[in-house]
Amino acid sequence: MIDIDHPCSFHHLPVFTLPEPGDDRPLPAADATAWRLDCGWEEQEFTALWRHFLERVDPAQVRALVIGPWWHGDYSSLAPVVELITSDAARFPALRALFLADVVGEECEVSWLRMCDITPVLQAFPLLEELVVRGGGSGLDEETLELRPVRHEALKALRFESGGLPGHVVRAVGACELPALERLELWLGSQWYAGDATVADLAPLLSGGGLPRLRHLGIQNSEIQDEIAAAVASAPVVAQLDFLALSMGTLGDTGGLALLEGQPLTHLDGLDLHHHYFSDEVMERFKELSERHDVHVDLSEADHWDPEDDEPRYVAVSE
Repeated sequence: MIDIDHPCSFHHLPVFTLPEPGDDRPLPAADATAWRLDCGWEEQEFTALWRHFLERVDPAQVRALVIGPWWHGDYSSLAPVVELITSDAARFPALRALFLADVVGEECEVSWLRMCDITPVLQAFPLLEELVVRGGGSGLDEETLELRPVRHEALKALRFESGGLPGHVVRAVGACELPALERLELWLGSQWYAGDATVADLAPLLSGGGLPRLRHLGIQNSEIQDEIAAAVASAPVVAQLDFLALSMGTLGDTGGLALLEGQPLTHLDGLDLHHHYFSDEVMERFKELSERHDVHVDLSEADHWDPEDDEPRYVAVSE
């Protein structure tokens, strides 16, 4: 798994993993850290870990939560975890950030994670400002990531990290009313892992009409990155952005030239295109854009793909 790791900080707070029961070392102040809960270090159900957390930490002061591996033994669905967290929502009046499924490849591959409907999180926490969800399609219809359209007044940052983000989730994001949203990142992934979103699914997001405060947009890790780039090249939302990411996918010269020859990108502070398949000529044109207009263009992780070899291109994160 590339580009996935445990975060050291979340919501501008250092991440601290709750010690196991019996470890009575002094803990940080409840509002001074992003609390990470991890069942991986001992054989206990998440329910027991949750009770232990509520006993040791004042939930009324908690500002950020990070949910690591929630199972022991066989992988299990995230649904009971979401149900437990949302049922106790009233005990967390200060919660502003939630990271669901902070899991890396050594613990479980991203596309093996058994997900669920995460809509109840947005419904239960109307003051939530940041939501990160890792995982997407699992290959099991009943344990695939789900989202229903909602209106949420406070959410400022939303990120889906996935090796296969189902198209119905992308459509639901586009149908949500998120007037405060400033940052949106979608890792679309591979069709092998239920990443079946299309450019048409992205149309409501690219119009910009429903996201008046959006300044940072990432549509990444896609097998149709050239098609996405072509759509972005004329998308109304680009004019309001400070930062655009089309990285981690199969972006090649076709998509790169569409960006270069489309609407101006010179107002951007940053353009993230890392993990791409550009020719040297197209790379030079992006370097010229960067130098002439003070746009930071990330062209790292270049894969010099030769179309005559007929080799497939790969997204950075799939399984």
